[in-house]
Amino acid sequence: MTRFGFNIRTRSGQRVDNICIMAAKREDAERRLRQMYHHCQVISCNSESVRRSDPMDIEGIISIISNTDAAMGVPTIARSMLRKSGSH
Repeated sequence: MTRFGFNIRTRSGQRVDNICIMAAKREDAERRLRQMYHHCQVISCNSESVRRSDPMDIEGIISIISNTDAAMGVPTIARSMLRKSGSH
């Protein structure tokens, strides 16, 4: 996948910089760009190859989203509440 960075001039003449679009080819990126900015003029385009080197850790992502400790399986907030209720 390639990240394309466009600098454009809109049809009203306003300049817009750093519009980043991920696509396989520049033609695909420009097509998406022109869906957002009809009749724009491309001033410049930079491209950068993007590659994922680390495999996704699904359990880690789930624990971040749900705010859980993967070893305990209990949300951090719930554990702190259990500790407080057990102290009376």
